[in-house]
Amino acid sequence: MNKPVKNTHPILGILALVSFIMMIGVSTNVLAEAADRDKPINLEADSVKVDDAKQISTYSGNVILTQGTLIIRADKLIVREDSAGFQHSTSTGNPTTFKQKREGKNEYMEGSAQRIEYDGRMDKVQLYTKAWVKRGEDIVHGEYISYDANAEYAEVIGGAKSADGTTTSGRVRAIIQPKNKKAASTASEQPKTQDTP
Repeated sequence: MNKPVKNTHPILGILALVSFIMMIGVSTNVLAEAADRDKPINLEADSVKVDDAKQISTYSGNVILTQGTLIIRADKLIVREDSAGFQHSTSTGNPTTFKQKREGKNEYMEGSAQRIEYDGRMDKVQLYTKAWVKRGEDIVHGEYISYDANAEYAEVIGGAKSADGTTTSGRVRAIIQPKNKKAASTASEQPKTQDTP
């Protein structure tokens, strides 16, 4: 079994969502802006509480995190480091959102939910309640969206996921654009000719 890789930046787990979009039909060269990982993390909030003994930092009130092209907005962001040094974060809001530029493209990856959790040890991102993730014009909606980067496994559930693992009614919605949409739209704009006898 592979040992998990330690993530030294708690918020970088949101970047794992980029990989999730690959699960809905996008090619594997879709990556977040690579230079973002080397940029400083800037945090703004109305208040900050740091508990060094418990390794927990809580940012509250109009939280804005930026790192390069990555922007995360939340009402509250809690970052915790476990005993092995892995970092975990929970952002909540009405909604909490993220947005990041794609590598080499003039296009953004963005998403939203009432709560977004990142587990640094498992490299897993979970979006809860009114969740959606969008890349370009491709979008997926659900009450619960999860992406496990280690297992390369994604799950979208239409109904709310309860504590016992069951779900309520609801449907997943996705819009996936054809890969050659520009070529198709150009062809459809050309006038059609009629055959004459």
